[in-house]
Amino acid sequence: MSAAAFYQLLADTVLFAHLGIVIFIVGGFALVVAGNFLGWRWVNNLCFRVAHLAAIATVVAESWLGVDCPLTTWESWLRMKAGAAPYAGSFVAHWIQQILFFEAPAWVFAVLYTAFGLGVIAAWWIFPPRRGRATRQRPPKE
Repeated sequence: MSAAAFYQLLADTVLFAHLGIVIFIVGGFALVVAGNFLGWRWVNNLCFRVAHLAAIATVVAESWLGVDCPLTTWESWLRMKAGAAPYAGSFVAHWIQQILFFEAPAWVFAVLYTAFGLGVIAAWWIFPPRRGRATRQRPPKE
């Protein structure tokens, strides 16, 4: 494997990790809300909820501070090391980027991320996390 192909593979790996984090943040919020209505106690697991809150808090802080996501920076650097323009890559990488990166002023992202973060905080308050084993509660036997 050439050095360029190796860096391209690493860049694609970082991109997939980035997508995984986005799915965790968006999907985690959906799971917390839907899971509470469906009686899934595991969605209120304290570790899960703290990790979820920390992830969206990081995104909100980065957007307000004008800091680029370290994963985006790392991926761009790896693509340049591969001899490619940043965000140019394999077919799969191209389409994942179409999902993650779209054009809008920075303030739009800051407002959207903040609104989503406030939704996560509201869910924390409405559906508080719980310590201990997350098992599904069964109705009492008659």
